[in-house]
Amino acid sequence: MSKPWGIFSFFYSLYRDGFKNMTWGKPLVWLIVLKLIILFAILRVFFFKPTMRGLTDEQKSEKVGSVLTQPHHNTDTLKLLTQ
Repeated sequence: MSKPWGIFSFFYSLYRDGFKNMTWGKPLVWLIVLKLIILFAILRVFFFKPTMRGLTDEQKSEKVGSVLTQPHHNTDTLKLLTQ
């Protein structure tokens, strides 16, 4: 039976050796890391603002419960059904 971390160490060494032997390996890795940091920072700040900031746990659960239990009215479907 092989070690559970064996596959991870194999892939890590594969990428480590591959980037080490490349001419642009280290700058490429840093560019990828910088791109991911910027991407997630921009997404977090501008697109995923916390809508329930400042609410207590009880208020949050009430809000989530009311959103999940209220009926969803799709007016386009209702128009098609009545025609």
